[in-house]
Amino acid sequence: MAKPIKATPILFGKDAERFLKEIKNVKPASEAEKARVKASYEKMKKIATFIM
Repeated sequence: MAKPIKATPILFGKDAERFLKEIKNVKPASEAEKARVKASYEKMKKIATFIM
């Protein structure tokens, strides 16, 4: 049986301010980063074997 998931802690003060600032200023991934991630995904997909 799985362990229960603990509650996520609440942020206060400067931690909360920093978090809100960061999520408002999200920068999209560059094309180079997207290509690198896709190549990694394709490589893992090629070698992964899952028994169903």
